[in-house]
Amino acid sequence: MNWSSLLPALLLSLVPVVLALGALFGIRQNPASAWRIAQGATLIAVVLSAALLGLGLLGMLPAVSAWWQSAPLNLIMLLLANFIGFVVVRYSATYLQGEPREQRFVGLVQAVFAAVSVTVLSNHLLLFLAAWLSISLAMHQLLMFYPQRPRAALAAHKKFLFARAAELCALTAFVLLYLHHGSAQITTIVGAYTTPGGALSASEQVAACLLGLAALIKCAQLPLHGWLIQVVEAPTPVSAALHGGVINLGGYLLLLFSPLLLQSTPAQALILVVAGISSVLAALTMMTRISIKVRLAWSTSAQMGLMLVEIALGLVELALLHLLAHSCYKAYAFLSSGEAVQQNLQRRQAPAARPTTIQWLVAGGLSIALVTGLAVLVRFTTDSSAFDAFSPWVLLTLALTALLAERRSQGTEGSGTAFFALAALIVTAYFGLKSLFSVLLPTPEHVPSLWADLWVSGLFIVLFVGYGLQRYGLHRRRLQALNTYFYAGFYLDEWVTKTTLRLWPHDLPSRIRAKQLQSASREVSL
Repeated sequence: MNWSSLLPALLLSLVPVVLALGALFGIRQNPASAWRIAQGATLIAVVLSAALLGLGLLGMLPAVSAWWQSAPLNLIMLLLANFIGFVVVRYSATYLQGEPREQRFVGLVQAVFAAVSVTVLSNHLLLFLAAWLSISLAMHQLLMFYPQRPRAALAAHKKFLFARAAELCALTAFVLLYLHHGSAQITTIVGAYTTPGGALSASEQVAACLLGLAALIKCAQLPLHGWLIQVVEAPTPVSAALHGGVINLGGYLLLLFSPLLLQSTPAQALILVVAGISSVLAALTMMTRISIKVRLAWSTSAQMGLMLVEIALGLVELALLHLLAHSCYKAYAFLSSGEAVQQNLQRRQAPAARPTTIQWLVAGGLSIALVTGLAVLVRFTTDSSAFDAFSPWVLLTLALTALLAERRSQGTEGSGTAFFALAALIVTAYFGLKSLFSVLLPTPEHVPSLWADLWVSGLFIVLFVGYGLQRYGLHRRRLQALNTYFYAGFYLDEWVTKTTLRLWPHDLPSRIRAKQLQSASREVSL
């Protein structure tokens, strides 16, 4: 037996095994013991994930084995998932204390992150798909933590059906790739596309499009987004686990198969159109909502769309950076949503002062100067194609323009020098982090087509204009009417819900009213 090859595989297997054992032993204990076991198991998983990442970066782990792969992408995702799992468990131990089904929650949340660990490490198509299915089934049970809530039951029903559709797309794509390459090893399949070759066959084009469709469904892109907005009925830790560690796996799927995707023009077009439009509409709809958790859910749909667009443009290192930052931020935002309510009230009591035309022009000029300076610096320091797309520069310029123009709002008073320094720091961080992740995640040389760059840049401009109109133009009657449609999400979810329930009926629990609860409690007391 070759221990030098077996030991790394055992180390990689140890992370999901620890979480699975924690779930099995914890669910048999009393609640206090179950939480202690869960916290210990998730902490061990985090430490092991960090150690594996360190060993991987030092070149002390083989990148490929029969069932596992330990490239930087896999190990970074492993550490991210288990860090989110540890934070969620620590928070839930207090949040769910005394709940009648808390032991069930302890087991399910560990099962979710054990399956996530298998997914991000798997090097076999069947293992990947089985773990992906396990995540969805365990998450379905968490979303039904309060089964008596009609909205929670409806959201879980829709997610269950959409998840099966995404898995069917992935299964079909995997079968096509297996038949074409004669191998179920993910690294073997992806390795065939790392260097640009001839034109893809029809089966490869179909497989790429199906993978893109699976990612779009998993990432809750419009119009199949409604379940993500409605699952806020579940406990807050479930939302944190979903938004921080699970929903981004659609993006991970595309990151994993990005060499294939970047050689398929139809698949790129599918993602750029659907995810691009979804990102803009979801971001503008988010601005109309008041509920903190609902705003965060719309934000997740928008951010996932932007991440998929980045992958379709070939900016995989930027997409990975985006995925990590969004996961950590969204988990924190949900777990601190109580404080976010107070912060939102303070922000609404100190509305932004409307910038003048001169202030917008000055902010735009400064932003263009900053971004242009960075672009010149990039050309002198690197010849990587990671910076060739101009749409990210457009987005960075527009974001800095809004930041600098609104610097004199009542809630964010500060000197122009401080805000200019902050803008310069953002520009520097963008260059530094993007360069770092381009080293950690080597990708095939890919320059996005002109039409793709123009399309994405146009979407960013529409988002910028829509943001300005939402902030400062709602006194106009026509914009108020349009804003009503944005608030309703253009009624897309209503149409999808009716169609879904017509094709797959589902009995929903009746809404329990306060008077019914009061009468029931009186009967019990008598």
